[in-house]
Amino acid sequence: MTDPTTMTYEADGRIARITLNRPERGNGITMDMPRELEACVERANLDPNIHVIALAGNGTGFCGGYDLVDSAEGQLGGEADEHRPAGSPLDPMVQMKNHMPDTNWDPTIDYAMMGRNVKRFMSLFHGEKPVVCKVHGFCVAGGTDMALCSDLLVIADDAKIGYPPARVWGSPTTSMWVYRLGLQKAKRLLFTGDCLNGREAVEWGLAIESAPAEELDERFEALLARIAKMPINQLIMMKMLTNQTLHNQGLATTQMLGTLFDGITRHTEEGHDFQQRAMKEGFREAVRQRDEPFGDAGRKTFRG
Repeated sequence: MTDPTTMTYEADGRIARITLNRPERGNGITMDMPRELEACVERANLDPNIHVIALAGNGTGFCGGYDLVDSAEGQLGGEADEHRPAGSPLDPMVQMKNHMPDTNWDPTIDYAMMGRNVKRFMSLFHGEKPVVCKVHGFCVAGGTDMALCSDLLVIADDAKIGYPPARVWGSPTTSMWVYRLGLQKAKRLLFTGDCLNGREAVEWGLAIESAPAEELDERFEALLARIAKMPINQLIMMKMLTNQTLHNQGLATTQMLGTLFDGITRHTEEGHDFQQRAMKEGFREAVRQRDEPFGDAGRKTFRG
């Protein structure tokens, strides 16, 4: 495979290290990132020496979600391909850049595009090798798709994780919240768009372990090393055994609904107002105004 542009890949003994590498943009998600993530996961799956995958992010945080600021500036998108022609008016991010009216929106094309991203994020879940994700700083919006599709989550005590776009202009496409938290706790977060810190994430069952920021790497590496001692065949079977529970609970149907809803949220009256504000005043200001009534406006971690 060609070297990825949005992340790095390193085979380190029995550990494959996938590290998001757009630190100047908070590791914001471009349309290339899910594609490259899937390719890196497959590379690890096919390597007989790899037992476990370590997913992390460079910079001040893990991932701040889709890089919608980049989109508005006309820089998002990566290479055109047969699934996403360059400048396609059916790409909702290109729509925003071009100020296109809602009448040009095709919900089925929107679903097909975002559904491909879901499939690529879910490579972390479906892949044969266990994936352990390390979250520091922030993991919000679309960044949670990668964290929650991983098998285990280790998080810094002071990190923030959540889905603020539940307030307006977003629905979690991989829809892992109920499966990771249970019904009531998932509702508590998605009815408010609130975030948890690392300690709360462990208490709520979202993460397996938290640590002070200065101890996070040590704890992360200790867990990776312990998993790496296991035979690959046992790891594959244990992952299949546990994952099938979520399949039987209807995960695929939930994700289909979540992805359809994501497109709809961008075309409600409130979503349209948010979009107009973003185009006139900038995304950061639109997000600040969105979050201000909740007392957490202006945090740099909330990107989209």
